[in-house]
Amino acid sequence: MTLVPDITSFIGEEIPAGKSGFEWVRPQDGQVVGRIAEAGSSGVEAAVAAAKAAFAENRKSPAHKRIAWLKAGAAVLTKNAEELATLICEDVGKPIRVSKFEGRRGAEFMEATAAAMTQLTAEVLPVDIVPAGEGHFGFTRRHPYGVVAGIIPFNAPINLLIQKVAPAIAAGNAIITKPSPAGTRTALRVAKLFQEAGWPKGLFTVLTGDKETAAALAAHPDVRMVSFTGGTVGGDALARAAGAKKFVAELGSNAANIVLADADIDEAAKKIAGAAFEASGQQCISAQRVLVDASILDRFLEKFVAAAKALKVGRADDPATDVGPMVSAASADRVMGMCEDAIGRGARYALEPKRDGAIVSPGILVQVPSPARLWREEVFGPIALVMPFNGADEALRLANDSPFGLQGSVFTKSLRDAFRFSEDFDVGALWVNEASRFRLDHYPFGGMKSSGVGREGVRYAIEEFSQVKFTGIKF
Repeated sequence: MTLVPDITSFIGEEIPAGKSGFEWVRPQDGQVVGRIAEAGSSGVEAAVAAAKAAFAENRKSPAHKRIAWLKAGAAVLTKNAEELATLICEDVGKPIRVSKFEGRRGAEFMEATAAAMTQLTAEVLPVDIVPAGEGHFGFTRRHPYGVVAGIIPFNAPINLLIQKVAPAIAAGNAIITKPSPAGTRTALRVAKLFQEAGWPKGLFTVLTGDKETAAALAAHPDVRMVSFTGGTVGGDALARAAGAKKFVAELGSNAANIVLADADIDEAAKKIAGAAFEASGQQCISAQRVLVDASILDRFLEKFVAAAKALKVGRADDPATDVGPMVSAASADRVMGMCEDAIGRGARYALEPKRDGAIVSPGILVQVPSPARLWREEVFGPIALVMPFNGADEALRLANDSPFGLQGSVFTKSLRDAFRFSEDFDVGALWVNEASRFRLDHYPFGGMKSSGVGREGVRYAIEEFSQVKFTGIKF
């Protein structure tokens, strides 16, 4: 019998594995990476105790020291980018080229967070606008919550980890993270690297496990704020577990990408294909519903299929690969099941997806009816549907016919239409002439409707991880 390594929590030091846990299987070849311990309630208690002690010791740390921690973290991410990319590629199945980009993006985000700290300001309030305030002075300052939690999905193990850790530290908190199983080894390595780079012990910890540990962490009374990225069902469950505390959530999506009649069809087809299929479509803002003016449907569809076919499908460790394996065979099963549901309801393939283990090649469906799962749910895979519309009014109706509203896009040369969609398209962020997966880290990012509450993005995330306190003084 071959023994597999235990993957356990890091609370300033590794802790022994418990009896419960589960094996994580490498999506590329089905080999077991290791046995991930379920930290559970006992692990949460240990992590919270360490975080409380670290917060108490460091809560008065000046801004320049927190800036130094962030810059040190950025430096070690850059130095160890190759090692971290290999972990992501092995455990998530993300193509190695994209995995290498993640390390650079994480380092850039930490540098940007450090820079944003120099621009955080307080506010003086004119309390004497009412007679009772005469002779008084009032001001606000932002204060940390104390111990906060970050619960992170598999699809961007460094990026989404750092998008929580860096703002939490910048705001003065201690943060406990619970990554998804696929991102666990990456998160553990990052935490150890940061401690080696001089971060105080216990200020950033990593708990291993799955739903049990996440729920226990969200529910702990000494965890005063929770930031979650993941599916809407998981977000609802964690919000109920968390109770009456700050809860920020970036949740599901089935992003609509709209191509108006005056759009550059070549550019739209190429950009939307990348947004729909690269990284196996496993991004919350991957293009899923592609709405195209009926007058250009045939031309667009021809170019969209060609752009999809041009993407290389293959092994995650091949630098030329655009579409590698999904995170698990179960995810591939779910995606193929959603396609079968749509076909059974009358849809047809413009490009039929092919399944090989955990790899699913790009698929494009047309004539998908609105009751189909592919229209209503988040596919989170390399599948897109194309739907025609007649005019901007119908495009908006179709785009908003969704329980989600995270990020969307519209391709048009009309400034008037661009502003109209900005006003009436129910999403938290909209890109014009970029596909829905285009994202920069310094703008406010978050959803409407069932796509979440609160905003990420450098300055906006720091604000979410802090709370406003007012002080009034009578002269």
